[in-house]
Amino acid sequence: MLSPNVLHQHQQMFPHQYLDSNGYPIAYAHPGPPLASMSSMTLNNLTMKAVRVHRFGGPDVLQVDTNVPVPEVGDDQVLVRVIYAGVNPVETYIREGQYSRLPELPYTPGSDAAGYVQQLGRNVTTLKVGDRVFVSGNSSNSSNSGSYSQYVVSDGTYVFPLHPRLSFAQGASLGVPFFTAYKALILRAETKPGETVLIHGASGAVGTAAVQIARALGAIVVGTAGTKEGMDVVSKCGAHHVFNHNHKSYDKKMVEHLGTGFDVIIEHLANINLGHDVQMLNEKARVMIVGCRGAVNINPRHLMGPEASVRGVALGSSTP
Repeated sequence: MLSPNVLHQHQQMFPHQYLDSNGYPIAYAHPGPPLASMSSMTLNNLTMKAVRVHRFGGPDVLQVDTNVPVPEVGDDQVLVRVIYAGVNPVETYIREGQYSRLPELPYTPGSDAAGYVQQLGRNVTTLKVGDRVFVSGNSSNSSNSGSYSQYVVSDGTYVFPLHPRLSFAQGASLGVPFFTAYKALILRAETKPGETVLIHGASGAVGTAAVQIARALGAIVVGTAGTKEGMDVVSKCGAHHVFNHNHKSYDKKMVEHLGTGFDVIIEHLANINLGHDVQMLNEKARVMIVGCRGAVNINPRHLMGPEASVRGVALGSSTP
């Protein structure tokens, strides 16, 4: 899900001589000599608009603050002018105060964004000012300043060139969904071509990413969704077989239809589905827990026979 960060009214933030023909601040590099029109200013003493959370709670705690300082840029960091910000479910859990690691209040939510490089730290050599990029700083190792804002600072490790074929809206949707799917399928499950992969809840952001990655890898891809519209999305993303997980006994129907169980399962709602997952496993199968909203009881005997495993996946614990 995406939210456009409409950038306007820069005249109130920047003197007119520092704006380009589109009304945006002129980009400049740090620490080298600035552009002539920027010679007497720095971004670090200016303010911006940002969505801020001053107390944990529902959506009503989100508020737009207009005088938030533009974050400072460290030697290994990049300042990005945000065009689109990605919105991920984990951000709602954090906002509600229901996550294992909570930021200090007040804070700016968001880790995913796409836009233009505005300023570079002295040690960043892989990018240049003005590059189209996407940002994903959702890691305990990153110092992302929050993407629900006009500018975001992130460690250079978490800023990536945006392919010319992709829009900023698409770029803002890449980070958390695709990196999570890649970590689950490739790094944790070590999925191999020809294996049968089930993606439970495949119509969401991580799910659609997982379908595309698994299909590109050469796996046999099975996806589930809860509506016809969702099933159509999963099919268009490349799934070989799509089932409605709201239908009675759909799990048995999948196994009967395929004539086999699954080698890998990507699970987005373990508290509901894990008990069914463990009854559909091939030998040495791996169930990857990407999402869970409560406790669950399973019979471990279902794991013993095929010598299968259940593994957790957390993008936030990833190293660069």
